[in-house]
Amino acid sequence: MIALLRGVVAQRDLATAVVDVNGVGYLVQVPANVATDLGEGEDVLLHISTAVREDAITLYGFLCADDRTTFEMLREVNGVGPRTALGILSQMSRADLHRAISNEEISVLTKLKGLGKKTAERLCLELKNKIPQTFTPTTIAGRQAEADPLPLALAQLDYRKSEIDRAVNSKEVPAMSDAPVGARLQAALRVLARPI
Repeated sequence: MIALLRGVVAQRDLATAVVDVNGVGYLVQVPANVATDLGEGEDVLLHISTAVREDAITLYGFLCADDRTTFEMLREVNGVGPRTALGILSQMSRADLHRAISNEEISVLTKLKGLGKKTAERLCLELKNKIPQTFTPTTIAGRQAEADPLPLALAQLDYRKSEIDRAVNSKEVPAMSDAPVGARLQAALRVLARPI
């Protein structure tokens, strides 16, 4: 599976980009906001989600890994295909989408083109507890705070939000500034291995 492409934008339109990687052009489907950020002839690094079907291999590209993860989470929801997921991310920022899902703001989600009420409700139901806290970092004095990688690491190990909160808030888990993420993850796993 292709997970990353680094190359030069050979051409682009409102929904696709051709990335030239050492003379090979990869056609990549991208959200509209990503397409407008890409300039022909510019170097680009795209995080790729690869979809394989019997008749096609399709690449979906994003400027950051968190956007790709959000795209893949959306695709896991019944009734949300890659086109719908890409359309959602073309119309709404990742942070706004996660906030709307976390707060079950169905009316906000149904304003998105191609998203009906039932699908919006399904998104909230299936994804509300899967969104890692690191995807919605707080801002300090107008600057984005550095996101803690520990909740995301625990979410990727299939821990629920309540379990992640318990581990992150435990006094036995060092703060982000006090220890590397590996040591913090080990401490968090020890906390979660004990019964409540």
